[in-house]
Amino acid sequence: MSRPPAKPAGAGEIARFLDKRRQLQVFAERSPRLLFAIDATASRQPTWDLACQLQGEMFLATERLASLSVQLCYYRGLGEFEATPWTSSASALARAMSRVHCAAGQTQLTRVLRHALAEHRRQPVRAVVFIGDAMEERAGRLAELAGECGLRQLPLFLFQEGGQPAVTACFEQLAGLSGGARLDFDRSSADRLASLLGAVACYAAGGREALENSASQGARLLLEKLKP
Repeated sequence: MSRPPAKPAGAGEIARFLDKRRQLQVFAERSPRLLFAIDATASRQPTWDLACQLQGEMFLATERLASLSVQLCYYRGLGEFEATPWTSSASALARAMSRVHCAAGQTQLTRVLRHALAEHRRQPVRAVVFIGDAMEERAGRLAELAGECGLRQLPLFLFQEGGQPAVTACFEQLAGLSGGARLDFDRSSADRLASLLGAVACYAAGGREALENSASQGARLLLEKLKP
């Protein structure tokens, strides 16, 4: 026996749905904001799943402080750059990351920093997390943008995969200019990575004081990296 046609939603139901959606949007906009940027070029494919797993730690680490609003942005392929809406939902961020597949292409860290500064001008962003293993752009231009991030109190936390000395030197400079830190992204120490990523989220939600009040190993390591 066929089912009767579904009853159309009434005006009241639609209004309630739209009102709830507006409330969620306002809630996300008022939460501390963290931009989570990832290099999704081909060389990152082996550790992409690990990055997907670790992003949940950002939300878990801030549950007692404040609800964290996160935007995922990534680059890959021939100039492809994407940014999701801001969300306070760990599951929504996980779904967004699960739909991304790595593709060969050049790095676009310049574009990440420009995007972060544009978002910061619209509404303050507490911190930028970036995970990547390469840098194929002009270091001087990146340094200028990192310096602007520092002036605008937008610290960069650069998680570097691999040990290319030139990349390490560049990331250290960008972190120093912005008031953030360069950290290693090593698949062999997932627990340490999770703790560090959680510490960055803790910093984004509650500032240096939140780190100083945290007993986690990641908080202690991050405090050692940050300038007094």
